[in-house]
Amino acid sequence: MKYKDYYKILGVDRDANGKDIKRAYRRLARQFHPDVNPGDKRAEEKFKEINEAYEVVGDPDKRAKYDQLGASWQQWQRTGHDPSQFDWSQWFSGAPGGVHVEWGGDLGDLFSGAKGDLFSDFFRAIFGGMGGSAPHRTAEDLFRGTTSQRTRRGQDMEASIDISLEEAFHGTTRTLERDGRRIRVKIPPGARSGSRVKVAGRGTPSYGTAPPGDLHLNITVNPHPIFGREKDNLRCDVDMDVCTAVLGGQVRVPTLNGDVSLKIPAGTSSGKTFRLRGKGMPNPRKPKQPGDLLATVQIKVPKSLSSHERELFEELAQLLERK
Repeated sequence: MKYKDYYKILGVDRDANGKDIKRAYRRLARQFHPDVNPGDKRAEEKFKEINEAYEVVGDPDKRAKYDQLGASWQQWQRTGHDPSQFDWSQWFSGAPGGVHVEWGGDLGDLFSGAKGDLFSDFFRAIFGGMGGSAPHRTAEDLFRGTTSQRTRRGQDMEASIDISLEEAFHGTTRTLERDGRRIRVKIPPGARSGSRVKVAGRGTPSYGTAPPGDLHLNITVNPHPIFGREKDNLRCDVDMDVCTAVLGGQVRVPTLNGDVSLKIPAGTSSGKTFRLRGKGMPNPRKPKQPGDLLATVQIKVPKSLSSHERELFEELAQLLERK
């Protein structure tokens, strides 16, 4: 019979406390739950293995016996003995019904008819007489709910969604596939990266009259080629020609709701930032207080000049030198 390392299955240290063990179990059970992995036999077997491990190390009595067995097994290996010669019989608890086990053959023969049970031969041999009816639970018991589970709330689920900055500005919808059903999810205006949208009742199914779990969507807003974002404020660069910088004038500024005109005072230097109030992102909690758009003007110097343009700039340069 093969020794099962329940601590390794749960990914915890042997001296882990009950709280850490339960946290590890819940994380793995959520990851490999059959409702999350429909039709995946490997995930189903992993789910059974995780539950078997927690059945042992999550129970003080079973854990104490298992730790004693583990110490004996490790000592047997450290002394160079053949693992196949380890005396398992001294650790057998008894088959279901309290009959003492004298093992002399295949455990599959001993527990014939147990195909499909939730627990492995190793568990039933070592803990068959412990924990009341626990060894008789089947995978169907766990997946569909035993008597004590018939009012258990469904588990919450998580999913990730990427949206554009325009979608975050206007709000958007996504259609998701869940258990063969199409779910239309509304994402409100102003969503940020890291924000979450809860879809009530769209997690895993519940047992009995308990409510189903919820679906939580983790939002990521993709980078934008023009705008940077600082919470509800937006930033962008705006080109300004030399004449407008010197004489003043108007420049067009892009926003997520269409271009607007910005008045530039005469003598504006490159790098000056103008605040356009209310032209930033919506604030979901304060709809009447949207963010601002911070537009930084950059003087765009012409790369090629006609002969006439060059003469005018040279004349201007001479006039400036005389001042």
